[in-house]
Amino acid sequence: MSTVTILGAGVMGSAMCLPLRDRGHAVRLVGTHLDRDIIDSVRATGRHPRLNVKLPDGVAGYQHDEFATALGSDTDLIVLGISSAGVAWAIDRLCETLKAAVPVVMITKGMHPEATRLTALPDRVAAEVKRRTGIALPIAAIGGPCIAGELAVRRQTGTVITSHELPFAQQLCDMLETDYYHPRLSPDVIGVEICAAFKNFFAIAVGWAAGHLEKMAATENRAFNHNAAAIIFDQAIRELMVLVRAHGGTEHSVWGMPGAGDLYVTAQAGRNSRLGNNLGRGLTYRQTKDGPMKGDTIEGAELGVTVAATLRAMMTAGTLDRKALPLTAALLDALTNDTALDIPWAAFHRSA
Repeated sequence: MSTVTILGAGVMGSAMCLPLRDRGHAVRLVGTHLDRDIIDSVRATGRHPRLNVKLPDGVAGYQHDEFATALGSDTDLIVLGISSAGVAWAIDRLCETLKAAVPVVMITKGMHPEATRLTALPDRVAAEVKRRTGIALPIAAIGGPCIAGELAVRRQTGTVITSHELPFAQQLCDMLETDYYHPRLSPDVIGVEICAAFKNFFAIAVGWAAGHLEKMAATENRAFNHNAAAIIFDQAIRELMVLVRAHGGTEHSVWGMPGAGDLYVTAQAGRNSRLGNNLGRGLTYRQTKDGPMKGDTIEGAELGVTVAATLRAMMTAGTLDRKALPLTAALLDALTNDTALDIPWAAFHRSA
């Protein structure tokens, strides 16, 4: 069996200990500088305080400054479970520690903005490590609907593993599959990664409907606002297709688990949806961050702020059809201009 080092002891990185240990792999869980209390708890009791579960026996905890020790010379696979904001930090750790190529799989969700297009984070990591060390890393990514708390108690979970090197992706599928964790293979790296990142972004808009309900006049039948959420969900899928096509990905990723499946799960609950709820109540992004969600990392909002200039440049250049992206434009305006999220209902598509 293999030895796996996970960098990032947050909920998703730590939840990956379950299928790995259940397949018999040795697991070393390395925290970031934000995870010290988590690693202390794992070492002392085996429990993960944020997942509220005991991790499987045999998971060894390491603090962030012990990454080189955890990696050793016998690690067969590195799992990057850091947030998108921590990617640069993770690249630094890899570059200063790696002595030879070790395969990497990323569960981080985000995109790297270039001047005229977006780059998938696995491609960004591989390129930077190659540039700075000369080491060519086999690299893959995992996308699709996976709530960490459910995986941590072995609920049925389906994901997609994608890589430019399909034999490597297939090896990972074989390495991770259990009777509850069901990875599928995809060659569509950019499509899967755009879906994985932007589902957080669009979940903000879907969440808007529930928050806006609180501002609406009460009705005698106490109706909800699910119809509005469904319209926004449909438009989000349409716009995901536009973004994926423009970057060379396939629609299969959008209507499959990386896109529609993951957006469905993300819109049910979580920080992106909660931000949407607050925007629906009439708060701006900054008012929400300074108030009810102070201190929270909101991946979809951070993505929007990070890629706004690139997406707007692509719209100006015509590589993205501005008229086909009214929801994207509205979200970017709300996040970068700190204005109310105005849902552009009349601009939504009318095609079958």
